[in-house]
Amino acid sequence: MKNSLFFYAKILLFGEYGIIENSRGLTVPFNAYKGVLRFSTQDSETEKQSNFSLKNYAEFLENLPLPDKFKLDMSALEKDIQQGMFFDSDIPQGYGVGSSGALVAAVFDKYSVHRISPQKISKDDLKDLKIVFGQMEAFFHGKSSGIDPLICYMNIPLLIQSDSEVDKLGTLEEKEGKGAIFLINSGLPGETEPMIQIFFEKLKSDGFRKTLKEEFIRYNNACIETFLNKDMKPFFHNLKNLSIWALNHFTPMIPKDFLQIWKKGIETNTYYLKLCGSGGGGYILGFTQDYQAAEEMLKDYKKEVIYRF
Repeated sequence: MKNSLFFYAKILLFGEYGIIENSRGLTVPFNAYKGVLRFSTQDSETEKQSNFSLKNYAEFLENLPLPDKFKLDMSALEKDIQQGMFFDSDIPQGYGVGSSGALVAAVFDKYSVHRISPQKISKDDLKDLKIVFGQMEAFFHGKSSGIDPLICYMNIPLLIQSDSEVDKLGTLEEKEGKGAIFLINSGLPGETEPMIQIFFEKLKSDGFRKTLKEEFIRYNNACIETFLNKDMKPFFHNLKNLSIWALNHFTPMIPKDFLQIWKKGIETNTYYLKLCGSGGGGYILGFTQDYQAAEEMLKDYKKEVIYRF
């Protein structure tokens, strides 16, 4: 049996919800949290619960018609589950940082019959694997783009060009500047499926669909392009528009306690907030050109810097 590897959390910097409607996306690994498949050494309730969840997940995978290239060794998986295997993870669930994506990546890595090395994977295989991961993660959310497991599996920044096209990026260079991208902990987990249902209900409105395509996706794609080009003035201009748009149109996905500080960031231009994942709770993403000033304004909230520039 192959040794289990650690699989890390992820952060979707840009593209939440828009990816469903063919916007671009930018996702990066988040190595502060990780998970690994291992065998139980103690009879804890957490390990028992994880093992039971894996049992249910294996039943789902058993009935999943995966292409031959991506087949799983189900007998080996089921045997290991019977012997007490569980997913040992400190990735917060419901926080938009890929807890289920890491599990999917770990299962695929250990039990794929024809393992594809992340280092050698071709662009076509990357595209196909995203589809397979979407099918595998559907067990947890009802619908999945496959992006979360893909970033957890690859553990490098990925640029989502469209619904199917994905490109590998090099490491994002950091500078010890005044600017930062940071997370704010909302203190409560979010549930992905209800948030996605709200989004699909909104999509039934022609007005919402129009503003999503003409405004949200335009701001989102411009943010990605200017961020990757390190062109910070237009980046923050588009980011402000994106944050305003989210405040106006994604209100149900923003935890109520955060509406005021979301607005305050926009009004003072000290920082701009956006959803991290599907919203409803979990983490909120923050962007600022002056982290010291933002930190002072958000001193009552638990924050974590993920990137400096």
